[in-house]
Amino acid sequence: MIARRRGLSLRATLTLSYAGFLLLAGVALFVAGLLMLRFVPDGHLFTGPTGTWAPGRADLAEVFMKYAGWAFAALTVVGLGGGWLLAGWMLAPVGRIADVVRRVDTGTLQRRIALRGRRNELTELADAFDGMLDRIERAVEEEGRFAANASHELRTPHAVIRTIVEVARADPAGRDVDRVLERVAATNERAIATTEALLALARAGRAGLRFESVELPPLVAEVVAEARAAGARGGRGDGLTPTIRLEAGAAVAHANPALVRQLVANLVANALAYNLPADGDVVLRTGATSAGEVTLQVANTGPVVAPDVAATLTEPFVRGGGRTRAGDPGVGLGLTIVAAIVRSHRGELEITAPASGGLDVRVVLPAA
Repeated sequence: MIARRRGLSLRATLTLSYAGFLLLAGVALFVAGLLMLRFVPDGHLFTGPTGTWAPGRADLAEVFMKYAGWAFAALTVVGLGGGWLLAGWMLAPVGRIADVVRRVDTGTLQRRIALRGRRNELTELADAFDGMLDRIERAVEEEGRFAANASHELRTPHAVIRTIVEVARADPAGRDVDRVLERVAATNERAIATTEALLALARAGRAGLRFESVELPPLVAEVVAEARAAGARGGRGDGLTPTIRLEAGAAVAHANPALVRQLVANLVANALAYNLPADGDVVLRTGATSAGEVTLQVANTGPVVAPDVAATLTEPFVRGGGRTRAGDPGVGLGLTIVAAIVRSHRGELEITAPASGGLDVRVVLPAA
């Protein structure tokens, strides 16, 4: 924190400024009055053709100087008093903002400024600060839930490995070394997958990313080709692997290429993992909107998902039911990473659960 010497309060500064400008206006009027006196003839009396009289320049100057002092005194009092009241009224919202900031500094994130009135600089500042507090509160809550879930997910594989080793040690004669090694290796792979997913989530949420123009159709087509090749290599051999279809429309996003590729890959992997056991289908669509945005839609068949469950699928380590493969290596962070990538691009993510089953995921990104 920068050490600063104490100065005048903002209210006092505005009061003095208001009073100073008022006195400057009085001085300007005083000077203008003196200049006007130049056009009055000199002398005490001026006798006109009708015999009337009028004060001369000296008479007017004497009266003018006498009342000018009273006028300056009145302007000073009005300037200081009125300026103090006016500055207090204008700065009342600033005091309210400062009060909320002090409460935030003590750890209270539930308080909001909620400044009323028409839009101006202060209301825009208050609204921006309230929006920042909303994001910070959500981030703190998500971080707490994420830390609890992550600690559980990372602790579970180690506990399983410890149990496997203890069981093997307890029965040296009857243990199957190959079986033990296989189970330890599988559990270790799960821990590695969870760690890599956590690192990907951290990269997706960081700031300072490099954005450029990214054509979605060829990128999505490449990810789809890789998914098809992986399905052909690791398929079940029964011809029941879900069909992937791409309906590509022109779409150029202003995004980070690596993160968008990961977003598409996660959506495709999720659509394949949560699908029907037979005759499944995955459809990907890209396009642009009239509002200057690009869209990516991934829809798949699958079991019916309750709307309340669909709303929680972006939470860390939340898994849906009905995977096509019982040994799916997912750790429950796929859609969480997607949501983090969308937030880092200032985009929108919408997940709906059709009544017929499956999920319909729509991503909106800014256009290049």
